[in-house]
Amino acid sequence: MIKKLLVLLIVLATAWVGLLAIAELPPYGMPDNPVHNQVSERYINDALEETRAMNMVTAIVLDYRAYDTMFETIVLFTAALAVVITLKTDKKELGDGEEEGGR
Repeated sequence: MIKKLLVLLIVLATAWVGLLAIAELPPYGMPDNPVHNQVSERYINDALEETRAMNMVTAIVLDYRAYDTMFETIVLFTAALAVVITLKTDKKELGDGEEEGGR
């Protein structure tokens, strides 16, 4: 009973902290939000000169954020590989178990 109350208290405390954090977020779509800062202005103004890419999205993804994109790809590949390894069954182990159970 005490364990259930402790779990409930932890869940409620986590929810309370989450709600407090959400309440501190700036309003969506306002031009003076922190996400609209000088970095994005620099990308918009200097992307063509610095990267020679005609598409701004391509310039940002492949030039400014290339390492970030590469490491995200590595993480996704590693996760997919982990799923494949986890779901893979060894035929030898499966065959040994079936033979013993069948005889």
